[in-house]
Amino acid sequence: MIHEKNNLKLKNWELVSVNPQEKNWNWKNLFCFWGVSIQSIVGFSIIASLYLVLQINIIIVFAATLLAGFLVAFFSNLVGSPSQKHGIPFAVFLRTSMGVVGAKYVAILRGLVAIFMFGVQTFFLSKSLGYLFRILIYLVNENFLDKNIFSVFYFGLNIIDWASFIFTIFFQIYLFRKNQGFNKVLINISAAVVYIGLILFCLIIASKSFSDVSNSFNEILFSKEFFLKSNILSFFSVFGTMFAYFSIVIVNFGDFSRYVKNESELKKGNFSLVLNIILFSIFSVFIVTGSDIILRQNFIDMERIFLSPTDIIGKFDNIYLSIIALVFIIFATASTNLIANFIPSQYSLINFAPSKLTPTKSGIIIGIFAFFIGSTWLPIISQIGVLSIVDTVSAFFGPVFGIMIVDYYLIKKKKIINQDLFSSASTGTYYFSKGWQIKAIYSLFIAFIFSASTIWNNDLRFLQTYSWIIGASIGFIMHYLLSEK
Repeated sequence: MIHEKNNLKLKNWELVSVNPQEKNWNWKNLFCFWGVSIQSIVGFSIIASLYLVLQINIIIVFAATLLAGFLVAFFSNLVGSPSQKHGIPFAVFLRTSMGVVGAKYVAILRGLVAIFMFGVQTFFLSKSLGYLFRILIYLVNENFLDKNIFSVFYFGLNIIDWASFIFTIFFQIYLFRKNQGFNKVLINISAAVVYIGLILFCLIIASKSFSDVSNSFNEILFSKEFFLKSNILSFFSVFGTMFAYFSIVIVNFGDFSRYVKNESELKKGNFSLVLNIILFSIFSVFIVTGSDIILRQNFIDMERIFLSPTDIIGKFDNIYLSIIALVFIIFATASTNLIANFIPSQYSLINFAPSKLTPTKSGIIIGIFAFFIGSTWLPIISQIGVLSIVDTVSAFFGPVFGIMIVDYYLIKKKKIINQDLFSSASTGTYYFSKGWQIKAIYSLFIAFIFSASTIWNNDLRFLQTYSWIIGASIGFIMHYLLSEK
């Protein structure tokens, strides 16, 4: 009876091993997962800037981006394999290396960052929705937006902004708290919708000035001067930037890989990230290049090249094109918010209080925090440098990955005792020292110091994009050496 009560403290239906019949994700679903991961305004702008603004050789950018994609896929296979095999999420897998109690507090660090970013992303998502509402209102009545009620602002937002923000929070929580089957469908649809949107946008651009756009595109693709010493630094700079962009998803990838049919599908699906990078790069560069040419041909004053899809659409001054583009942007942002922020925070919260929280309750908690973060983002949070704190907490993620991997593959030789993952009894395999694996925690903080130093030490900031890799490497080595003693 005592043993059963101990188990209940750590068990939750969302955390226990997935029923084999529910492992229905294949490589195509993972292709959509990685597609959603890259299909964001930030991803679009980063890729476009690397190819078009920074004056880096195109072959260098392409090679560095592909290498980053392969490394992310390789790391995702490493961390995703045990979760796929045992059907457990990241937070539960973490118990094997950090202890059943230690894993609660380490995993909640990922959850806190995810909750914060969920609130911020929700704010920007609501801005896109607000623009859409304004356009629709304008189409119905051109003078309605001139009423005094729309000129009243509170915390930097007017009535349309507040309505959009509150609606966005409630709608996301309502959708995202559903089961993994629904989330899988949502991810698949979002990836398809955004790619269809990109294709349509490319066709529109090609129809306007195909000859000029194709010539400019060819000049970019076949640029010369590849074998230069200066390209070496550029290569590592681009590689670090692209890897850093994807690194946030790696550590908790087990939250998704637990639903994959088998390891073969997992590997094929992860390496489809490389295909996503190639496709998204081509679309992004073509759209930005083509838009720049068309706008200049229309005698629009262009002091700089526009890299954000919202800025590009704004310059075209076409209401119907703006509506279509905003719909695609909303799909992309919402689905990215789901996989990068909501699901990681949901699992982390449930793992922190397994006997008390459900998907609905954890969703409500996320929604409440998101409301306060998003509503105060413009007047307060964005002004006080909180992102530096978020970056510092994120510096734990690389070390966590390194410790988990060395512990599972080299120390425990891929062996996990499933029932002890949910046992808080002192005789449990993962109870260690009162629920904490002291060696892993010590390794975590040592690696964190090195990882965080790239953020806070001015002399080391040139390594900031490599913070994750540095932390993972030191955590890997430290935990292995300590555990071998």
